[in-house]
Amino acid sequence: MRQPRIAIILDENTSTGGTRYEAAKGYFRGVSKAGGLPFGIPYLPEVVDIVVNEFDGLVSVGGRFAYPDDWYISGEISKAPPSERLDVERAIVEGFLEKDKPILGICAGMQMLACLNGCRLTPDLRASFPTANEHDKRDHLHAIEIVPESRLGQIIGRPRIEVNTFHREAVAHLSPAVLASAYAEDGIVEAVEVVSSSFAIGLQWHQELFADADHPGNAVFRGLVEAAS
Repeated sequence: MRQPRIAIILDENTSTGGTRYEAAKGYFRGVSKAGGLPFGIPYLPEVVDIVVNEFDGLVSVGGRFAYPDDWYISGEISKAPPSERLDVERAIVEGFLEKDKPILGICAGMQMLACLNGCRLTPDLRASFPTANEHDKRDHLHAIEIVPESRLGQIIGRPRIEVNTFHREAVAHLSPAVLASAYAEDGIVEAVEVVSSSFAIGLQWHQELFADADHPGNAVFRGLVEAAS
């Protein structure tokens, strides 16, 4: 049986000039362990149609770069640097959504999914939600509550898990096109699903960092590969 081919959008070193592609190996190991064949995708416009038409699934990875100003709540703009990743990734994600091919968005990838479906971000979580807990700390873990009837809830099979947290921006306004399928204890949205898609799930946390651990969230990689099969 043919293994599903999973495209993984590469990140880049935006904080030091954007001279290198980057991607945690956990993205590739998570997909591989789930039975898929992972391929890193560069920011070349000429690859967009090939990825959309010839790949079976997509992972949109984390990163720190600015989205368009109108993707943020009124009066706010991103403090992150720009990236040439934006246009290529947006075209690929839109193509996958149009074809209803499975997508897993992680951190920035979740925010891309959310904003393409009408949600809006805050560029500074702590400024917009002063009572929120610490979310921008790589080694910090916190609990999330998963909506049981969501696709994510069905995949993970648990109402509550612990996840890492490493993000300054966050979904501030939800649209009717998107279901929030997990929340942190302080109310911050931790996962979303595109209602009209058969598999378009975004996670605010970095599940790839758990790829080599016995973590219940790794089921999302299996869910992606199964949906792409």
